[in-house]
Amino acid sequence: MQIFSGILVNWVLASVLCTGVLTCAQPGQKPIVRKEWRTLSEYEKSSYLRAVKCILNKPALTPAFNNTGVISRYDDLVYTHIQQTFDMHYTGHFLAWHRYYVATYELMLRKECGYRGAQPYWDWTLDTPAERWASSPVFDPVTGFGGNGDFIPGDPTNPFEVPGRTGGGCVKDGPFAGIPDLVHLGPRDSVTYNPQCLKRDFSPYFAGRYLALNQTQLTLAAPDFGWFDRLVEGGPSFEASGAHGGAHYGVGGTYGQMGDLYTSPADPIFYLHHANLDRVWWSWQKLNLQTRLTDISGPIFLMDYDNVQGGNVTLDYPLSLGVSAVDVTVGDVMNIAGCGKTGVLCYEYDKVYTLQS
Repeated sequence: MQIFSGILVNWVLASVLCTGVLTCAQPGQKPIVRKEWRTLSEYEKSSYLRAVKCILNKPALTPAFNNTGVISRYDDLVYTHIQQTFDMHYTGHFLAWHRYYVATYELMLRKECGYRGAQPYWDWTLDTPAERWASSPVFDPVTGFGGNGDFIPGDPTNPFEVPGRTGGGCVKDGPFAGIPDLVHLGPRDSVTYNPQCLKRDFSPYFAGRYLALNQTQLTLAAPDFGWFDRLVEGGPSFEASGAHGGAHYGVGGTYGQMGDLYTSPADPIFYLHHANLDRVWWSWQKLNLQTRLTDISGPIFLMDYDNVQGGNVTLDYPLSLGVSAVDVTVGDVMNIAGCGKTGVLCYEYDKVYTLQS
């Protein structure tokens, strides 16, 4: 649902975004380098967290509507994710859309909140098996994003109860604890104002099952993008998940925002998770870069893998992020280091995964 006029959107984008590497990358520009969270210095971590808090408190660009829950610039992106949830999950443009989404967030932190680094990623393979999950540096209360919430008893008859969940309450420590109105949208597809704390519901079992290095290696071995994307996203059941769902449910379980298909970006960890998914995709692309910079497929419509409703996604397929970025195509984001020559993105990763024999 688009509730704003095209004139307003164009004015906003021209006035806010056309100074950054994302939408106005120039040939010859050097890519910024994304690094794993635990390798950052304490100063770099605190700088990033300060920028996140800044974007959480900047006013939204989305025009107000009745009972709006879109209050902050951070909410602009959560709102966009809610509005497009069924348009870009289990589709051929899932990874391309989220690549652009995370890069847009990265640009917002840099251009609107003075952050000088790149978007960090979270290599969750380093935090498996299950017994290592809760002690990840990402969850550190001082130099990370805080940990789990108190255990909230669930409903064992609920088919959507995440196996192995251990929390469900408000986060108890870290930079986002003790804020009763940190989250303004949700649960699910609600976009009316609903002040909530940030909740987490760790499932070490789920994370250990789907985020271990062997799962990443299986994904990297996919012969073409169609299979690669299916392995990343997996299926909608808990028994058919992939790395994407592994971290969403490993952090959010049943009752945390990360486990909510619609409002998962309400947890700032979302962006570190999806940066690593993007890194998995870039790692796969680099195994045969010349061919894989143009390898795209998969359905336009959610789970329409037999193309009953439509055809496959192509490089010309449009990507939109509402008020937060100019519209681009899938082809524009296939090369993360295009830097204005072969695309709109301009970043790299310090390390990529390799396919082990």
